[in-house]
Amino acid sequence: MNQDTTTRTALIALDAIEDGGLVEVEGSVEGDAESLILHRDGERVRAWFNVCPHAGRRLDWAPGKFLRSGGLLVCAAHGASFELASGECVAGPCRGESLRAVAVEVRDGSVHLANP
Repeated sequence: MNQDTTTRTALIALDAIEDGGLVEVEGSVEGDAESLILHRDGERVRAWFNVCPHAGRRLDWAPGKFLRSGGLLVCAAHGASFELASGECVAGPCRGESLRAVAVEVRDGSVHLANP
């Protein structure tokens, strides 16, 4: 008998994220505790490391508080602006670079890190 014995911990309940909203959660990625940004779009959730590619600083202006402008996520430190669909920087000092994505999945009403 082949059973999946992997235990996965939910990062957050899907309903805890407002549709269109951004939240910060802590998750273990490759054994390291990391700050992650989650963006909910209906039943889909995208995730990135909470690190701006420009200067390596967190994107939130206070823990879990993000700036948005015209549907973009804006880095509080230097104003880099990122598309929520792709994580690509479309304005500011790191134009053309992207946020580092983290694979997540929605299962049983919760957001989980996806298997590597």
